[in-house]
Amino acid sequence: MTGVTAAGIEIDRTTTAQPAAVFAAFSEAESFARWFGGPDVEVPADRLDFTAEVGRTWAATMILPDGNTIDWEGRFVEVDAPHRFTFTLTDEPGPDSPQAPVSIGIMPADGGASIHLTQETPDFPHEQKAATLEGWQLFIDEVLSIAEAA
Repeated sequence: MTGVTAAGIEIDRTTTAQPAAVFAAFSEAESFARWFGGPDVEVPADRLDFTAEVGRTWAATMILPDGNTIDWEGRFVEVDAPHRFTFTLTDEPGPDSPQAPVSIGIMPADGGASIHLTQETPDFPHEQKAATLEGWQLFIDEVLSIAEAA
């Protein structure tokens, strides 16, 4: 299923890329800088701390096409290559900010991989969930482009 749920969003996608390549595209810093925000957003390496290890925190700054920036942070919850990658994220960095869990399952399928992504956003109104879904679809397009080129 791909769509808005009561808890947040859910996306199912398939690719010809192998699970290990998909996992690497999601979880490696250089790839993250390419896909996070989509093709029109820059995530400079000097403003990115992204080492996918359970318990570590991560931080990134997006530079939007209009020059505005968004600071992000989160924590790595599960890093089980090449099957599962779970982390939290927030665009309101700080010790008491709510962090939304994002869970990505990657399974072998038809010579490639299937991806199941969920993000919990229970307090978002429907319109914000729909925008989050649209954003993740764009992000996954970039992830698959990276993974399929590997």
